[in-house]
Amino acid sequence: MRELRPLAQGLTPESRALAMALRELFEGLGVSIRRYAARRVRDAGTFSRYLGGTRVPPWEVVMDLFTDVAEHRGMAATPDAIELVRRLHRAAVETTATPRHAVEVLEQQLAEADRVSRRSTARGDALGDALLDRKHRIADLEVRLNQLEAEWSAERERAERLAAASPGVTELLQERDQLQDEVTRLSAELNEACKRRDEAEQRCTLLERQLEAVEQVPAVAAAAPVVPRSMPKVLIVDDQPDNLLAMTAVLATLDQELVAVPSGREALKALLDHDDFAVIIMDVQMPDMDGYETAAHIKRRPRTHDVPIIFLTAMGTDPEHSARGYAAGAVDYISKPFDPWVLRAKVAVFTGIYLEQRRLAGDQ
Repeated sequence: MRELRPLAQGLTPESRALAMALRELFEGLGVSIRRYAARRVRDAGTFSRYLGGTRVPPWEVVMDLFTDVAEHRGMAATPDAIELVRRLHRAAVETTATPRHAVEVLEQQLAEADRVSRRSTARGDALGDALLDRKHRIADLEVRLNQLEAEWSAERERAERLAAASPGVTELLQERDQLQDEVTRLSAELNEACKRRDEAEQRCTLLERQLEAVEQVPAVAAAAPVVPRSMPKVLIVDDQPDNLLAMTAVLATLDQELVAVPSGREALKALLDHDDFAVIIMDVQMPDMDGYETAAHIKRRPRTHDVPIIFLTAMGTDPEHSARGYAAGAVDYISKPFDPWVLRAKVAVFTGIYLEQRRLAGDQ
């Protein structure tokens, strides 16, 4: 059946608005939920709950839907339409953020990382076999060339003289050179496949640790005392709602109050509204105002100049990026996916420093 079930009762306005937008997109495909879920290798019941408003889908699911509708209609969605749905999605995430939703987001990211790892491993195996075959063929050609060289003359020192003496040798030399070029290319591809596999495996490991940390949140939070009003705040800045949700869930068991905002401008506004932030965790790649520019504004303000900034980014930790991060005033530079225990430990350290400084200021 193509008919959609009615929207669920008791939805927040934000969840209802997002669900209606997704339903309008989905109806443009003209297929059933079960058929579309099979096409995208997803659970039909879960996708139905996305359209019913009872669950907020990861942003990747929304973008897949935009892609499929564009392919069906032969016309891509406008940037304004995508941005509108992105705002609806962010608002829905912010009003329905739960540890369970964080787990769903991280599980999907883990599945994608696992797929990359398996594909890279299979690609590496195929490249390794091809590389071994080419090396064997080169070795065989080398033997044949040596035999011909011995037959024609033991004194010839260059391949050009050998080629002039026998056209057959020229062909063997050309074949050998082509195979050597293939070996160079295949070796480069194999190294790249191994690198992608290793990166995907590392991503899987860190995502599993994030899942472990998030799944502990309900039990720990239930037994935790009420957060004292005097505790400092932690500012989390990322334009991706799923990333904000994951970081908030990982840090939820700490004593600090967490303030999550989706842009550099919102971060600057939050710093104007409050003056008790112990540390800022900020993404680098954000539209309009990136992390480096935001950090520069923060460091120019006397009121916020000394607030430590930790850059958390998917761009990697190569010297060029990290050097720019430290030049912008960051105290640390961590790549995504992050180790949850390391991030929590760093936040705890800077909170301790903040509390000690506040105590010393009070004694004076």
